[in-house]
Amino acid sequence: LNINEGEFVGIIGPNGSGKTTILRAILGLILPRTGTLQIFDCACEHLRCHHRARIGYLPQKGKIDRNFPITVLETVIMGRYGVRGLFRRSGKQDMAIALQALEDVGMRNFQHHPFGQLSGGQQQRILIARALAQQPQVLLLDEPVSALDEATRETVCMELKHIQQETGTTTVHVSHNFEETRIVADRVGILDAGQLVQVGAPDQVFNYPANTDIAAFLRVGNILEGYAETDGEHASVTVGDTVLIASGAPSRCHGAVEFALPARDI
Repeated sequence: LNINEGEFVGIIGPNGSGKTTILRAILGLILPRTGTLQIFDCACEHLRCHHRARIGYLPQKGKIDRNFPITVLETVIMGRYGVRGLFRRSGKQDMAIALQALEDVGMRNFQHHPFGQLSGGQQQRILIARALAQQPQVLLLDEPVSALDEATRETVCMELKHIQQETGTTTVHVSHNFEETRIVADRVGILDAGQLVQVGAPDQVFNYPANTDIAAFLRVGNILEGYAETDGEHASVTVGDTVLIASGAPSRCHGAVEFALPARDI
């Protein structure tokens, strides 16, 4: 998988397919036994986290105990310096970076609020700001909005996309939610049992799955069997006593075929 600088790539796949493992390998929490991993022309497969490019990471369970007595601003500073950030004297530049991160997620006015008193959606915005405060060259997001309700999830996803476009940060977003991935991703990769089985623009991947396994995972529905013939311009597919005509058919569309007939396209 080649990810371009400044690109927002979504990775989806069934549970256990390897989505979080990819993020942990990029971050350096695990080292791959085989293969190569290159970040900004640097071979990193044998380098630990602190020897790599600046990488921001928001883990799937990136939560802070609600009872932990910490303000929103302190939470973001922790992202830049860890817990020791609470006991150091932050300089003007550090403070400006933390405040800008809060500005990016629309939470600057909450800087002095106790983190534990915020709503779930607000807390998630703060955790994103904490990752941004590291000024990462690469940002890794592991199901960052999975704990939010549907309406809040969509709002936060649109904010994420806007922030990424503003900062130009190369971002890898792991999710099992298709609509969430459609909102944020420039390209989508589908993992299945550790294998990358399809990569493309969201509309290409979701509308034209590469095989029936991917179509089933994407819940395309109505996967049928038939016999196809083509004249180069149109294809006719015979299913039982019914003949369907499709325009713009590929030249290889001939003989026994499996095809999808999504209900939304009828």
